[in-house]
Amino acid sequence: MAWARARMPVINALEARFSREKPLKGVGVGACLHLEAKTAVLCAIMQELGAQVSVTASNPLTTQDDVAAALTKEVSHVYAWRGETAEEYSLNLGMVLDSKPDVLVDDGADLSVMAMERGRGKGIIGATEETTTGVRRFRNLERDGVLGFPVIPVNDAFSKHLFDNRFGSGQSVVDGLLRSTNMNIAGRRCVVVGYGWVGEGVAERLRGMGARVVVCEVDPFKALEAHFEGFEVMPMREAARVADVIVSCTGCDDVVGKRHFGLLKDGVILANAGHFDVEVNVKELRKAAVKAEEVRPNVTQFTLKDGRRLYLLAEGRLVNIAAADGHPIEIMDMSFSLQLLSVLYLVRHRGRMERKVLPVPPDVDIEVAQLKLENEGIRIDTLTKAQKKYLDSWGQ
Repeated sequence: MAWARARMPVINALEARFSREKPLKGVGVGACLHLEAKTAVLCAIMQELGAQVSVTASNPLTTQDDVAAALTKEVSHVYAWRGETAEEYSLNLGMVLDSKPDVLVDDGADLSVMAMERGRGKGIIGATEETTTGVRRFRNLERDGVLGFPVIPVNDAFSKHLFDNRFGSGQSVVDGLLRSTNMNIAGRRCVVVGYGWVGEGVAERLRGMGARVVVCEVDPFKALEAHFEGFEVMPMREAARVADVIVSCTGCDDVVGKRHFGLLKDGVILANAGHFDVEVNVKELRKAAVKAEEVRPNVTQFTLKDGRRLYLLAEGRLVNIAAADGHPIEIMDMSFSLQLLSVLYLVRHRGRMERKVLPVPPDVDIEVAQLKLENEGIRIDTLTKAQKKYLDSWGQ
C-alpha cells in the first residue's frame, strides 16, 4: 500500500486539498472493488476524509489477502478473501449492506443490485460504477424503471476510457498472460475478441510484443477500425482454428463456447479480460474435457477426448487482476481520483439528483487530467479570447 500510495500523486493531492474540511464526515461508504493495493489507497483516503468505509471484493479471485489484512487497520470493515465461494461472496456483499452505507462505490454493480433486491436502495444517496459491465447493468435497470438511486458511471468518463480501459487494460492483461504462462508472445497468433477500449489496448500491446494479432468483432465500425489499424479481422469460427492465444474483451457471455472447442488447436491459451467469468464457457469446457488439472498457478489444463489440451487462465475470471496486480498504479491513480471526486459530488448534491445514470461532471473529468499533467511537468496551450470567439461563431 505504501508503494502504491507513493506513486498516486493525483489522489494524494485531492486528499491534501480536502483534509481539513473532512467532506465525508459521517458518511457511510460501501465499496465493492477488486481488493488490491490501489483500491486500498482509495478506501483509506475516503476514511481519512471522514467516511466510515466498509469494503468487500467485486470478484472471488481478485482479493490480495495481505492487502485485505492491512486495510483492516485503515477502514471500518473489510469483508473479503481470495477464493470465496459463491455463498461467501454473497454473504460478504450482505455484510457491507448491513453497515447501512449512504454511498456505494461499485465495480460490476453486484453490491448495488443486491441493495435494490433487498429493498435497501431508498436510504442510499447514490452510487459510482467503475467498469463497463456494471454501467451496462445500471443502464438496463434505468431502462426497466427499477433503478433505486442516482448512479455516476465513472467508467464513462473520457479519461477513464482512454487511460484505464485502453492503456491500463492493455498492460495489465498482457501482464496476467505472461505471469500465468511464462511463454513467449512474439510470433504467436493472438486473437482479441472485442475491439472496444479494452480490446484496443490489449491488441495494441500484444502487437507491440511481436504477436500476430487477429481481431473478432460484431460491430462493423469497430471491425473497420481494427482493419484500418492493421489487424487481421475475421469471424470467431475462423480465428479459433488458427489461434495460439485467445483473449476475450467483450462483456458478453459464451464468447468462446462449445461451438469453438472442437476447432481449437492443441495447446491454445484461453483468457478473459471481461468482468464476469462468462465469456469463456467454463461449464461447457468442463463437460467437453475428460480431465482437468492445475498445471501452474492460475493455469488449468483441460484434456479433451481426442487428446488436445486447452489451457484456461485464472478460472476464466479477469486475468489481469486474478493472475496479476491489475492496472498500473499511475493509471488507477487517475481512475480512483475520478471515483473520489464523484463520491464527493454525490454527497454534495444529495437529494437533488434524479434516479438515473448521470454523466460524470465534465469539470471532474478535466480536473483529473489537468492534475496528472501538472504532476508530469507537462504544460499545454490555452485558447486566446479571439480563438474562443472564433470557435463559437458560425462565420469564417
